[in-house]
Amino acid sequence: MRLVTIRPPTLAGSDPQSQRVAVVLGSGRFLPVGVLAELTPDNLSEEIHGLSLASVLALDPGLGAIRKALEQAGAEALEAAAIDPATVQLAPPIASPGKIVGVGYNYLDHIREQGKERPVRPVLFSMFANAVVGDGEPIRRPAGTHALDLEAELAVVIGRRATRVKAADALRFVAGYTAANDVTARDWQGQANALRPGEKGDGQWLRAKGSDTFLPLGPALVSADELGDGRGLRVRSWRTAAAGPQANQPFQMQDGTTADLLFGVAELISLISQEVTLDPGDVVITGTPSGVGVFREPQVFLEPGDLVRVEVERIGSLTNPVTDAEGNAPAGSPAARFMAERAAALDGSARVGGGRP
Repeated sequence: MRLVTIRPPTLAGSDPQSQRVAVVLGSGRFLPVGVLAELTPDNLSEEIHGLSLASVLALDPGLGAIRKALEQAGAEALEAAAIDPATVQLAPPIASPGKIVGVGYNYLDHIREQGKERPVRPVLFSMFANAVVGDGEPIRRPAGTHALDLEAELAVVIGRRATRVKAADALRFVAGYTAANDVTARDWQGQANALRPGEKGDGQWLRAKGSDTFLPLGPALVSADELGDGRGLRVRSWRTAAAGPQANQPFQMQDGTTADLLFGVAELISLISQEVTLDPGDVVITGTPSGVGVFREPQVFLEPGDLVRVEVERIGSLTNPVTDAEGNAPAGSPAARFMAERAAALDGSARVGGGRP
């Protein structure tokens, strides 16, 4: 099952009151779960209409009630009630996670490109909901960094409250998976080879990885029954530069697979939950493969005007323009063109659909 969070095309912000959870049908059309509740009131309460995906998971961890409702309604009724994806825009599947736990150094090739030793335990760090944006939304480069980097990652969404769970049981607590771009200011992070002469960096991973707009998530939540333990999924990223010899041409940065995770999803959930309780809607970002910009020769850092895309196999891709701190991109740049085309499409959708999901 694929679930998305949608909002009217006229709203670019993250107002939770404007967002709705929807099931992606086989045809690609979106069926809001509130509409599904109207079709099958015996299975779903109409109150589900106003709930976030995290709240839906808290009430229906295995999504069994939604599955039963889909079966009961029948294909024809579902298609008739569904909406055209072009009439809405995607928000992050989990727009405001209660907790976001990142994992560092979880691919051996990424560890090797840094000249580090294999860790005995995963390196964990935290982020907050302010960092989360959806597919198509800008990544804003703060004025104080010159070494912005991208990291394509598999993200795990928790479906059940998890406290001190065993690795053998941990997958029962997974609602599903989505894609993530763990954007990082390498100079703020304290990466020595990202620092200019005289710079020291502050080594603050929270600021380096948790600044506003630094965590694109999406485009959909794919339920755990479809992806199992999350192993064997291809993880890739691309940058379309605004300037330089490769300007306007997508350049592949990363190409890895979750088969190479040092600590798998079950092990991560077990280790984290020993001390940190995980709740429905919490997100675990599992680490990135090699190919990031800071360890390339020459280095590749994101600049306002660039366009970046990350992709996780069987989940989908996230495309985000890079802007300055004020949300601006140079005229004619890949980011500026993308934003103009997206704004025109959303404006057309609002005219056709009335601006309501």
